[in-house]
Amino acid sequence: MISEKQRLSRVQVLGLCAMAIAVLVIANDFTSLSVALPAIEAEFSSDVTTVQWIITGYALVFGVLIVTGGRLADMFGRRRIFLVGASLFTVFSVLAGLATDVWMLIAARGLMGVGGALMWPAVLGMTYGLLPPGREALGGSLIMTAAGMGNAIGPLLGGALTDYFSWRWIFLLNLPVTLIAMLVTWRVVAADEKRPGERHLDYSGVVMLSIGLLALLYSLDAGTDQGWSSPVILGLFALSAVALLVFALVERRVGARALVPRDIFTNPAFLAASMATLLMSAIFFAALLYLPQFMTKQLGYSAIRSGAGLLPVMGVFALTSFLAGSLYERLGAKVVVSIGAVCLALGMFILSSLHLSTTYFDMVPGMVILGIGIGLFYSSITTAAITAVDSAQA
Repeated sequence: MISEKQRLSRVQVLGLCAMAIAVLVIANDFTSLSVALPAIEAEFSSDVTTVQWIITGYALVFGVLIVTGGRLADMFGRRRIFLVGASLFTVFSVLAGLATDVWMLIAARGLMGVGGALMWPAVLGMTYGLLPPGREALGGSLIMTAAGMGNAIGPLLGGALTDYFSWRWIFLLNLPVTLIAMLVTWRVVAADEKRPGERHLDYSGVVMLSIGLLALLYSLDAGTDQGWSSPVILGLFALSAVALLVFALVERRVGARALVPRDIFTNPAFLAASMATLLMSAIFFAALLYLPQFMTKQLGYSAIRSGAGLLPVMGVFALTSFLAGSLYERLGAKVVVSIGAVCLALGMFILSSLHLSTTYFDMVPGMVILGIGIGLFYSSITTAAITAVDSAQA
């Protein structure tokens, strides 16, 4: 039973709705373009190696800066950083929609990644900050349900816009939706209390972490084309290792001003959740990239049909995320996370058997199991990670 203290007020509900809209926008952005890449490739007379950077470039910037975005949110206020990030995301979404060539589009996407990296950790912090004690599992469930809906809507919306209007509307629609989330957040989410003495960003840590992650992620992406033993790729791996080592040394030296505070580095629960998320995300995002490509290029599906073809993954993901909160409260993090991880691995293993004669219906069982795994794993691991640290570092 939910006690009186655990009931959500009208302001809390409105705030959580704004957070859900923000998550939906970010999640939709990750998946809606996957079905539009062939159309973009044709319009700009480009090739798949180039247009993949529309997704890869965004993901690189997002991944490199998300730690910095989280630290800025804790230092300067989550609402403030969210509004700054959402503004950047919106402005560069419009520029992406108006792009005159593929390189302008890639550049705009990269700058959208800056906005997304500021928005995402701020959304996590505000979501859990809005919830009363004892309702933390609702936070992970809400975030991942919204993410699942965004991921499910993304391919359908992206496919419909690409087939009947233009892929440019995928970006332009971010403007009104993000503005609604910003307005509601500004009206109903209270500004964070000022924390004197904490507004000193660890610039050397930001630089070293960014260099290390950018070199690592770029080398992993380019290694398949240039060869893992090429001097450039080996040099990038070496640069990444040195930069990340220097980052660790810098963090120890700066103490309380560290980009990643010492108690985070030494928190076993948080580190375990982070490592599990890293490994499982390699499965999840690989599926998002290659399944639409298979449906479009091998099965001959249109963009909108490829988007609909992902519903067994994304629809089940959204539904399972909705149920995961109550399962978390009953069974605990370890059980739900473990079941989710097993389903993720099993679903991808089934899908690894795709071949030239594979039909769409052959893919459905693997996609359904994958969707169950995504919904159970991500909602539960998010709650486990956030609640493992002090609320000021959420």
